[in-house]
Amino acid sequence: MASEYSFDITSKLDMQELNNAINQAEKEIANRFDFKGSKSRIELQKDELVIVSDDELKLKNVIDILHSKMAKRGISLKNLEYGKVEPAAQSTVKQTVTLKQGIDQPNAKKINLLIKEAKIKVSSQIQGDQIRVSGKNKDDLQKAIQLIKQADLPLELQFTNFR
Repeated sequence: MASEYSFDITSKLDMQELNNAINQAEKEIANRFDFKGSKSRIELQKDELVIVSDDELKLKNVIDILHSKMAKRGISLKNLEYGKVEPAAQSTVKQTVTLKQGIDQPNAKKINLLIKEAKIKVSSQIQGDQIRVSGKNKDDLQKAIQLIKQADLPLELQFTNFR
């Protein structure tokens, strides 16, 4: 039996599911009567989405459609960071949405502090864009998971490699 148990806290976006949600949203946009003849589209680039539409109202509608498709596929909206609405070519507007992957330093420190302040008998350490939590008792690790789930953090977290 292992003397120490551990799990990793990560924040990853399922890119395949996101791609499927974008495809579904684009199909709905192509079929809706209020978007007939519209230049609306959603482009997935390396680590961001570029949403283009005729005007700000249609842009907002495209984003709402995308949100509904993402929600149906179980993709958290917490991992999206919206930029400003900017004018684009051919009298359209665009908005860039950054896809947040991994746990950034300020949030990692916040999670570490949360675990330490709870005085659960576990140790946590930041490893790049994830956090490893380890302890001698599985119940303590479960308490740490529940504590982090209840904390209102600005990103979607996954708990992996529980051993």
